[in-house]
Amino acid sequence: MNHQCYNVIGVMSGTSLDAIDLVYVKLVRNDSWNFHILKVKSIEYNQVWRTKLASAILLSDIHLRDLNDEYTLYLSNCINDFIYENQITELLAICSHGHTIHHQPGDGYTFQIGNLPILADLLSQRVVCDFRSQNVDMGGQGAPLVPIGDLFLFNKYDYCLNLGGFANISYSLNDIRKAFDIVPVNVVLNYFANRLGSDYDDSGAFAKAGKINSEVLAQLNSLPYYKVDGPKSLGVEWIDNHVWDIIKSIDNPLDALATYTEHVAMQISSVLLPESTVFVTGGGAYNSFLIHRISSYSKAEIIIPNKELIEYKEALIFAFLGVLKLRNENNCLASVTGASMDHSSGKIYLP
Repeated sequence: MNHQCYNVIGVMSGTSLDAIDLVYVKLVRNDSWNFHILKVKSIEYNQVWRTKLASAILLSDIHLRDLNDEYTLYLSNCINDFIYENQITELLAICSHGHTIHHQPGDGYTFQIGNLPILADLLSQRVVCDFRSQNVDMGGQGAPLVPIGDLFLFNKYDYCLNLGGFANISYSLNDIRKAFDIVPVNVVLNYFANRLGSDYDDSGAFAKAGKINSEVLAQLNSLPYYKVDGPKSLGVEWIDNHVWDIIKSIDNPLDALATYTEHVAMQISSVLLPESTVFVTGGGAYNSFLIHRISSYSKAEIIIPNKELIEYKEALIFAFLGVLKLRNENNCLASVTGASMDHSSGKIYLP
């Protein structure tokens, strides 16, 4: 495509199971890429959907196919409502991540529901989706995919740090983009907040009230993943296999939150250079106690942007990935995913 101005919708559902994020954005290519966020919406999952998505990893193939059909229909309804509510008429494409159920790149497998071709028919729109599968087929981790957006849209910062279900970081070293998943964050924190009757640990108040279990903290910090150089990525399977048995040995959820928050802060701070600038987005950016604990270990400058970028940066970047795919330009970097080469990933479906 030869367009230089692209009105698209980006759609993101994260592993923390909080919501579907939608952003209607104008992406403009001049001497460099620029963006203008026009409309945003976050659609929280109800408890039924949270339960379905949380337990989907245990489903048989046939039941997972049924869930994929059901979720694709639900996703199309959410997107259609967003288009109708905002009277969006200028729309080149919908660029959707889908929702990750399985992520096992070491076994050559990743799977996101909501990426079925029927999505284009249900929306009567061009759809760009399923960005991870091709990368895994090419020997990559299928993640992180956001760094190419960091490179072109947020390159004035030394680091881009996303605090979502997992913490992932992106930065340039000798003109090569580097990125990797650092540590699980909200997937674990939200579990213990749920035990205390809350969807999440608001501002880190629960963690602040708890006591750190130094023995458990040492066990968490000694997990081999943290000593492996990138490219590397994490999935819920890794948490199941390595984290839960350790952190659930703490009976008091306040103490578990205090211990795990400290673990997250230590792991994040360990990758930050002093005097660097760190652009922080994702729901964890609202966890002021976590930010405080990171700052206690690091001399980097933590920069927290406005609400739109905190909450919708990932959806924005998946809109950008979709535009790059439509332009037949690389949207996956071998340097961050470990794939055999840079490539233009994703599938394009027409209604």
